[in-house]
Amino acid sequence: MSAIRAIDEVLLKMKEVPENLTFVVDGNPIYLLVQHFFAQHGISFDVKQVIGLTNEDPVSTEFRHLKQIIERLNRTFKGNYRSTHGFGSEKGSVSYVTLFVAYFNFLRPHASLEGNVPVVNPELLGLPTMPARWTKLIDLAQQWIQEKRTA
Repeated sequence: MSAIRAIDEVLLKMKEVPENLTFVVDGNPIYLLVQHFFAQHGISFDVKQVIGLTNEDPVSTEFRHLKQIIERLNRTFKGNYRSTHGFGSEKGSVSYVTLFVAYFNFLRPHASLEGNVPVVNPELLGLPTMPARWTKLIDLAQQWIQEKRTA
């Protein structure tokens, strides 16, 4: 069920499902069942399974670099999470993941992006310190929430 939910959340973010949509996944067979589930509901996509740690088949050879992006994200997340020693509540874990995602996408420079952040927000550019960028990002989030409430 969680694989269906994960794919569904991706599809909901799209205005229209592209005809050539492909998901690159690990070797878990659940993704093939998810593909069939969505096909029964008129949503078609291809699934490319990257299996194992070495490129033993043509699909893994072609698509491993895409899987590696997710593996690097997982490694970064786990490296940061370990020091927390877990959480006592769901609220704590949700807060942690929310802050991690904000940091990872809006504030953390990425070597693969030549030292840039994945999501550039012009209002954060030129701020001299990380605390100043955090403060501005939180302020922007609060403004966005207020706008959604009044809309």
